[in-house]
This record gives sequence, C-alpha cells and structure tokens, in this order.
Amino acid sequence: MTQRAAPVVAVLGGSFDPVHHGHVALASLFQRLLAPDQLRVIPAGNPWQKKGLKASPEHRVAMLRLAFDEAGLDVVIDRQEIERNAATYAIDTLRNIRSELGPGASIVFLMGADQLQHLDSWRDWRALFDYTHFAVAARPGYALDELPPAVQAEVAARLGTAEDLCNSPSGRILIAPDLAIDISATGVRESLAARGAPHGNEANSLISGVVLDYIQQHHLYNK
Repeated sequence: MTQRAAPVVAVLGGSFDPVHHGHVALASLFQRLLAPDQLRVIPAGNPWQKKGLKASPEHRVAMLRLAFDEAGLDVVIDRQEIERNAATYAIDTLRNIRSELGPGASIVFLMGADQLQHLDSWRDWRALFDYTHFAVAARPGYALDELPPAVQAEVAARLGTAEDLCNSPSGRILIAPDLAIDISATGVRESLAARGAPHGNEANSLISGVVLDYIQQHHLYNK
C-alpha cells in the first residue's frame, strides 16, 4: 500500500455473548487485508435488534480480552455502547468515533455477509456511509444478488479495494470472500447450556480454550 495520509481504524462491534472463533477469524482476516493502525472492538450495551444478553458487560469484556490476546491481536476495547444508557445503534456509535478521530481518518466497520443482508433494517442505514467504510467477510462464491435490492444497489456503487478504503475516510465497501467459518453466539450458548460445556474438538471448533475456561470458572450460560 502507498503511504497513508491519515490513520485507519477497523471497528468490530457485536454482542460477544460469548466471543467465539468466528469473531476472531473476522478480525484476523481484515487485520491482514487492511493492516489498520487500530483494531477497535465495541461490545454492545443494549442492542435494539437483540434482547436479553446473557453475560454481564464485565464478563463479555473479560472474554474479549482473553480471546484476542490468545490470537495475538492487539485490540482497543471501546466501552461506549456499554456505558450508553439507551438503545445502541451503529449510527450513533460511528458518529462518536468520527467526532473523536476527525474527518480524515479511515473508519472501516467489519461485518459478516449475514449482517450485510440486513443492513437496510439498521437505523439511518444509508447515512452510515457518511461515517464509515464497510469490510464484509463472505464465503467463497458469495453473490451480491443475494442481497435486498436497495442494499445491492449501494454495494454495487461503492465497491472498492483494500487500498481504496485505507486511503479515504468513508463510503466504500470491500467484499472479501475468504471466510469459511459459520458460528453463531446463539449456537455456542445452546451447546454450553445443553452440556454444561462443550468438550474436546467440539469446544475447539466454537470458542478458544481460555474463553471456555473463563465460562466454566464463572458458571456462565448454564441453564
């Protein structure tokens, strides 16, 4: 990449209830592709699309630190959504980050293709492009015609390369069809509740050992 005129900050948001291998793989993928100056992880406080988070904010933050430390990823955990005493929306969070970093910084919001399919349900979703780029991890063979028409039109008009994203502040979309991991936090919680804890290879395929140890130590996600 050419010399950057402004910092690049990658943003990964989510409930992380609990953090699992899919989250870490997503962050690792874009750490390689974008080489951001900062990888910022934002655990949700009261997300409007998800109700009844199971683990407390402090437990979720602790598990995030364990998982990303084990993966060798240097992250900044941003607590703004946890500390917001209201429903949390991406548009508010991204406005705050833009205000903090200034107009020139490249902000890149990381997501999976499943989230992109529902982007048009997010509050003020078209305005999000005024504040951020999107970097989307999709399975090989993923087709843009699987998206809702309005989202498909925005993506087609905004497709860019990693270099495009790193050298402009916002408004572009990078599709990276390189992530073949399909894990949901709901599935992890169901496995934990059904068995007390997953074990052996099953555990390794879902969450890191250090996170599993933490869950067991603090008796999280039991029925």
